[in-house]
Amino acid sequence: MISIVIPVYNESELVEELISRLDKVLLALKEDYEMIFVDDGSDDNTVPIILNRRAQNANVKVISLSRNFGHQAAITAGMEYAKGDYIGLIDSDLQDPPELFEQMYNLLKTGKYDVVSGYRTDRKEKEGKRFLIKSFHRLFGQASGLRDIEQTGHFSMMNRQALAALLSMKEKNRYLPGLRSFMGFRQTQVEYTRQDRLSGESKMSIRQLFRLAGDALFSFSKLPLRFCLYLGLIGISVSLLAGIYVLVSKVLGWAPLGWSSTTISIYFLGSIQLTFLGVLGEYVFRIYKESQNRPLFFIREIHD
Repeated sequence: MISIVIPVYNESELVEELISRLDKVLLALKEDYEMIFVDDGSDDNTVPIILNRRAQNANVKVISLSRNFGHQAAITAGMEYAKGDYIGLIDSDLQDPPELFEQMYNLLKTGKYDVVSGYRTDRKEKEGKRFLIKSFHRLFGQASGLRDIEQTGHFSMMNRQALAALLSMKEKNRYLPGLRSFMGFRQTQVEYTRQDRLSGESKMSIRQLFRLAGDALFSFSKLPLRFCLYLGLIGISVSLLAGIYVLVSKVLGWAPLGWSSTTISIYFLGSIQLTFLGVLGEYVFRIYKESQNRPLFFIREIHD
């Protein structure tokens, strides 16, 4: 069986076409399949539209979460519920072409690979968003050491063994592309051009994208702590140089330093300390969330 997991949130404008395109691809593979739509608290007609298609096609299934738990939690819910031997992940905005699942599936069927990810050779989104996403992927790849993750996202397909490994990682602050790369196994990529949305606005705001980027960096990299270390060393160096300058000034009888230089030094060192506290606070907050051990999501209703 092939399982396709699709998180949805207020995608009433696109979900009909997504189901039609997925259905066409999966029927062509001539295998049993299921489309698992995980409703992440939609308040429009997304779920009624999917249920209407389910009345015509029993392979369409719906998991409704009790509220909006976020993109990563919704995908995780679908993966835990999936019954297939091969599991595909795709967002509901149709920026990633469902037709590529055929190529991914054929690569997995050879037995040479456990995971096949979509690799974006180009992106058609707005210039500002494209720049931010490319910058993040480049920074994350270099900071985490997971170089194969650049220009890849959630769009992928894997076998049951790889899925079990992915689900075994239980952290609450999740960045699934990073976890997928971290777990290893035999991975490959298929290239494609990521399109802009056909209709509507992105459900991931800039603020949410920055939050996801923060979870990724703090979960897979010590870059923030290393940044603090370097900043602290710079502060120590500047303070030493300032101290030497003060001693030399007194010995040579130069004009005494005024209050402005003292104030600047205090502000500089104070800013470094506040930066340290902020970075440490981010780590402590994530440790606190892990120690709470709350479920990632709650399911309100299942249509299967």
